[in-house]
Amino acid sequence: MATVIISEFMDEEAVATLRPDFGVLYDPQLVDRPDELRARLAQCRGLIVRNRTQVDAALLDAAPRLEVVGRLGVGLDNIDLAACRARRIPVFPATGTNDETVAEFTIGAILMLARGGAYHVTGDVLEGRWPRTRIKGRDVKGMHLGLLGFGAVARQVAVRARAFGMRLAAHDPLVSAGHPAWEELGVTSCTLDELLERSQVLSLHVPLTSATRGILDDARLRKLPPGAYVINTARGGLICERSLAEALRESRIGGAFLDVVEDEPLAAGSALAGAPNLHLSPHVAGITRESVLRASMLTVENVRNALQGKPATVPNAAAWED
Repeated sequence: MATVIISEFMDEEAVATLRPDFGVLYDPQLVDRPDELRARLAQCRGLIVRNRTQVDAALLDAAPRLEVVGRLGVGLDNIDLAACRARRIPVFPATGTNDETVAEFTIGAILMLARGGAYHVTGDVLEGRWPRTRIKGRDVKGMHLGLLGFGAVARQVAVRARAFGMRLAAHDPLVSAGHPAWEELGVTSCTLDELLERSQVLSLHVPLTSATRGILDDARLRKLPPGAYVINTARGGLICERSLAEALRESRIGGAFLDVVEDEPLAAGSALAGAPNLHLSPHVAGITRESVLRASMLTVENVRNALQGKPATVPNAAAWED
């Protein structure tokens, strides 16, 4: 019986470091076989997941010996923290392992949207067409970049966007007005409405909670300046996808890049289908060879420490008070 079960993909070098100490079941497709996953959890003490495995009360009921959950990433909307807390099961996200990775991806999305499709005309050029006037694009220097959320990833985006000469503002009620990051990074703190009204580029960097679900709805999309760009590398449920598609079709916004969607993978018949100037990627903003290795190694360390009774490397997301 496996002591540690890993139900989604991670770096195999990191998996190998667990094997000398524990019985390990590593099956990246196990997430797609939930009945088998629950059956295998009976003797499991440690569970490692990404964002697709739903660590809810039903799964925890199938794992009576579970002692720790390792999350290969930072989002926790797929983990019932209250249920874990009730069972005194610590949950350790891979905090800080892909902040810069997501920030790099976000900057790439900004540049791609601003250049108006210049990165997607290889076929035209090879066939002798020369669509220069169609893809003039825009400079990002001087553009207003709005950051919805001002946590670790957003701050890394700010560092890079500032180098391009973008003007920066952010809204985050959880970051105090006196926090040094505002001044250090040259970012203006503002209300949500103020942020929307000035953002020629709006980038989302908040977790998915009951308070943030659907935060970018039709009314708020209408507050954006005409031709604005929307980028989401956080969580799909933050945006009303039907409203976004309508804004694109009506040319109220200039384009959107979504690395995340509300239901992943995207189902056929999505409201997003056919929307112009829309770019999609399969939740990969935080995934590079280097970031996967960092997240995997940190998660292995967290799980090993918990199972061996050693101090945690990162804070327990399901912390409880004794």
